[in-house]
Amino acid sequence: MTEETVKEKTEPTRRDFLYLTASAIGAVGTAYFAWPFLDSMNPASDILAQSSIDVDLAPIPAGTAITVVWRGKPIFVRHRTPEEITAAQQVPLSELMDPEPDKERVKKGHDQWLVVIGICTHLGCIPTGNKPTQTRGKYGGWECPCHGSLYDTSGRVRRGPAPANLAVPPYAFVTATSIRIGTSEAAHG
Repeated sequence: MTEETVKEKTEPTRRDFLYLTASAIGAVGTAYFAWPFLDSMNPASDILAQSSIDVDLAPIPAGTAITVVWRGKPIFVRHRTPEEITAAQQVPLSELMDPEPDKERVKKGHDQWLVVIGICTHLGCIPTGNKPTQTRGKYGGWECPCHGSLYDTSGRVRRGPAPANLAVPPYAFVTATSIRIGTSEAAHG
């Protein structure tokens, strides 16, 4: 092989440059025309504005919970007793599978109210324990009927295959006795 043939094979040619340029322009053009179509699949802003629900807390006695539906998901709203709050606050984080303090799972000044998405973080079953006739498990919270995960009164996983705590949805207190779940300005915590 001569030095010229080696040089021709290793150096880019004008044809290589044209292929690269045409491919780049084609990719940008495709993205430009595909974006409006893909963006049209997102829900409209008026629909998102209606994606919140208000929950009246007044009729929920201490020690009980209700289930409401938000965006097709069960939401557990629990009115915790002082004993349940104390028990949840005193759990050492080292004992938790997914360590999270109780104060980060409730709104400041509203420790008696726990709001969590009622879907087990293992395989998506609905934990039991919201009704007085249902067992609330060893830790006083919820028990997953599918694979036995147990959650405490703060919705934290304490035993079982569930890898994480019950999620806290975005919510805010509208009044002292009502909350809005799903508000865009409501931040977790």
